[in-house]
Amino acid sequence: MPKKYAFTVHPAVAYQQAVLANLEGKTGRGLEAWLAAARKQKAPDRKALLAWLKAQGLGATQAAIIAERMDPEPHAFSEDTPEGYLKAAEAYVEALFSGRKAALRPVFEALMDAALALGPDIKVSPCKTMVPIYRAHVIAEIKPLASRIDFGLALGDTRPTMRLQETGGFAKKDRITHKVAISASGDVDAELKRWLRAAYERDER
Repeated sequence: MPKKYAFTVHPAVAYQQAVLANLEGKTGRGLEAWLAAARKQKAPDRKALLAWLKAQGLGATQAAIIAERMDPEPHAFSEDTPEGYLKAAEAYVEALFSGRKAALRPVFEALMDAALALGPDIKVSPCKTMVPIYRAHVIAEIKPLASRIDFGLALGDTRPTMRLQETGGFAKKDRITHKVAISASGDVDAELKRWLRAAYERDER
């Protein structure tokens, strides 16, 4: 029986909810009023719509949120609420580890158990293509492929090894800078846990 984990609302969802909650106070109109006004413009495309919204004094994020909600599919934004996201998160994980990738589920669980053992401030917020792990920032990510998991780690300028490969992320100033290919639960060993602990401790800086 697959293990169940308590996931955390993705930071992007919380940020978007804050933008929506403050929209009327900062702009004089709530979301529905902005949508009604935008529809009256009959902008020919998204670029024109964004330009009009910004001309009304909206910031780029505010304009993008409104534009995304113009004539959406039914329930298209159900995941943009904390409740909707948490329900979707479980479905993301089920989908990520189904079919040919179902054999990787024990590896995922071993990685999750190792991450959650780091401390009570660990947060896990699944996406459609991967499972990011946070402290204050992303410290690791679980990305299933056809026959293995690429376990990304935020290790800065840590020297790579044959097993701990660079992703090129450090030069590009990405959070994830290294990765380890994992194909079996036994690969979640003491060495990997030390790298994971190092990523966790680096996030204190």
